[in-house]
Amino acid sequence: MRADARRNYERLVETARDAFAERGTEASLEDIAKAAGVGIGTLYRHFPTRQALLREVLREGMLAIRGKGEELLLTSSSPEETLAEWLRALICHTAAYRGLAGEIIGGLRDESSELAETCGVMETTMAEILARAQESGAVKPEVTPEDLLKVVSALAWLSEQGEGDSERLFGIMFDGLLRGAVPSRG
Repeated sequence: MRADARRNYERLVETARDAFAERGTEASLEDIAKAAGVGIGTLYRHFPTRQALLREVLREGMLAIRGKGEELLLTSSSPEETLAEWLRALICHTAAYRGLAGEIIGGLRDESSELAETCGVMETTMAEILARAQESGAVKPEVTPEDLLKVVSALAWLSEQGEGDSERLFGIMFDGLLRGAVPSRG
């Protein structure tokens, strides 16, 4: 990529990050291009879809979330605490952009989505952490990574909406994952 194209790309990503944080994932692409000092055509040359731009904005955060999971797997002696801490971090990250929870659910459902790869990274990390918690006997064996990503997305959505009791709801959800909790009726 030429130097000027690289600068445009980086400005677009940074501007989009700010716009998505401020106005949600449905922020105007035209406004993002204008604020980045480029035309809409330049935005579309770099990012042919909104999801492509969102994927790039999320890339750094997803790598950090994956890194946190790997660190917890190496340093924590409690698989149950590892799972709880990583889920909290994922909820916090997902709630950072209004509308992201819905985008993640969409990426889980649609393998052709621009976000499918990002969702796959989350799901892979989730699978590793969840498997360790299940192997230790702390978490019910029927819980799947996809189940947890859906619940995390729901809790992040509640947080986006300004629901102040997300930690209490997290506790209720997490207690339900643990062995010895009342069986679900699903």
